[in-house]
Amino acid sequence: MLNPKLPEGFRAAGIAAGIKKNGKLDLALIASETDCVAAAVFTQNQVKAAPVIYDQRLMAEGHKLRAVVINSGCANACTGEPGLRDCEEMARLTAEALSIEPHQVFVMSTGVIGVPLPMDKLRVGIPLAAQALSEGGLEAAAHAIMTTDTVPKIAADDITVAGDEKQGGPRMAHLVGVAKGAGMIHPNMATLLAVVTTDAVVAPEVLKKALANAARKSFNRISVDGDTSTNDTLVVLANGASGLQPTPLEFEILLTSICTNLAKQIVRDGEGATKFITIEVTGARDERMAENVGRTIARSPLVKTAFYGEDANWGRIIAAAGYSGEDVQPDKMSLWFGGVLVFAKGAPTQYAEAAATAAMKPREIVVRLDLGLGNAGATVWTCDLSHDYVTINGRYRT
Repeated sequence: MLNPKLPEGFRAAGIAAGIKKNGKLDLALIASETDCVAAAVFTQNQVKAAPVIYDQRLMAEGHKLRAVVINSGCANACTGEPGLRDCEEMARLTAEALSIEPHQVFVMSTGVIGVPLPMDKLRVGIPLAAQALSEGGLEAAAHAIMTTDTVPKIAADDITVAGDEKQGGPRMAHLVGVAKGAGMIHPNMATLLAVVTTDAVVAPEVLKKALANAARKSFNRISVDGDTSTNDTLVVLANGASGLQPTPLEFEILLTSICTNLAKQIVRDGEGATKFITIEVTGARDERMAENVGRTIARSPLVKTAFYGEDANWGRIIAAAGYSGEDVQPDKMSLWFGGVLVFAKGAPTQYAEAAATAAMKPREIVVRLDLGLGNAGATVWTCDLSHDYVTINGRYRT
């Protein structure tokens, strides 16, 4: 979904500030007219970019936010104290342009590690982005945060909140999310930047819990290449402008849906990807076990290259489950490629090789592994690993 209407009270913009050498859009701004309750999750990489350190401090201090400023083309990671000062200046410049306080501005960056931010360009670009803010600016913002992405990533949905006749009957609150990511994608958090905005009324503790659960079931269940970056950040802003307050469960369900939609878009746009693969692990003792087995399969280079070659090499999946660290039992496993049962009770079935090969042909493939040990399950999304992935990442800086 491109360029949906932003929730009430939000505006967005995307401009070319000259950070990218190719002249494409590279500076995004998303702002609310009123204060927002906020919650965020960040990379678990011990090497954290300056904006992650800066934003984590804002969250710890409990500030209400008004804006998110994002640049692409430079990660501002491994840049020391100067990088932190540049984050502070980005926040100050944004605050001045919007007549708000610097501590109300979230800062994100994405791009090459170890390169200082071109602050001369941002000093000019941030005021221009503020001037360009509009209710229809989300698509430009989505383009401005892209790096190796080939398409912008946007998701939107509504919550219907019941009301009596005096209130005009049922009304809707809105959620709209935007994300970037295509490579260095793996839990915990994947290499991504994401902003979700809503005009629903959401209490801080409800928002924090909902985001933690939503991230666990979406962005933390995708893998493109097994790498996790220094800049990963997901923030949710709730300004309450609709005046509508969904139940905590209603909000969490919709936030999870928005995050899952964005996460799947990231995998579909994985660097060099030709296949979108859904891995369903069932029959586990608990959800954690199923999730860990699924993640292990999803990050296996042998599994991913087999999908690229459309080779129904089921042995690689069984082997990956075996080294997941979980107490799996091969004599209880069953494995399907699409609707073709290829492995059961510790041995291959009498499947037709042509049928298994045909199941590997579609752009989107579902693999199901039943562990035969319990009633829990989890779904993980991944993509194949192609020659183009090597080409893209072998020449990333050049």
